Amino acid sequence: MATIQRIAVFCGSAYGTRESYRTAAIALGTQLAQRGLGLVYGGGEVGLMGTVANAVLAAGGEAIGVITQALFDREIGHRGLTDLRVVGSMHERKALMADLAGAFIALPGGFGTMDEFFEVLTWAQLGIHHKPCALLNTDGFFDPLLALCDHFVAEGFVRAEQRAIILTATEPDAVLDLVLQTTPPRLDKWADVPTPPHAR
Repeated sequence: MATIQRIAVFCGSAYGTRESYRTAAIALGTQLAQRGLGLVYGGGEVGLMGTVANAVLAAGGEAIGVITQALFDREIGHRGLTDLRVVGSMHERKALMADLAGAFIALPGGFGTMDEFFEVLTWAQLGIHHKPCALLNTDGFFDPLLALCDHFVAEGFVRAEQRAIILTATEPDAVLDLVLQTTPPRLDKWADVPTPPHAR
């Protein structure tokens, strides 16, 4: 696996209801900088997005933001970053973030966070990339989502080895260790797909 230089972090543009979410975002941003890893994220100055970016910058690290022109025009963009890239669409935003990063970590967030994480996860499932995909499961935030992923396996829509590509840790240092030490398997979504008895 190629050496990871930057990690894309997906997280909410809100702070959430628990102080622990903000604390974890600060810790993750600080450790990224301390480990010499750059941050790639959605370019916002608000919520957990701004929190993790500010922590990276405060610790002397590199923070690259990717934001759409529409969001930038609404003054949501962070103007103190190492590099802020303004693109035309959400599709361009996600594609550029994926190109710039060697791994992906999701923190608590909402629809946008889930969209970003599941897109790169699907790309890993399809073999489009072979980069680690992880969840920082602060205070069990992702427990219901992980249970749903287990349900996908139980119901025959996801294979166990595909489910296993979702790395999970509860602490920032542990999730960074995971993504830096894991070589994702090379998967083929359609390999050895079983035919259910009712379809034979």
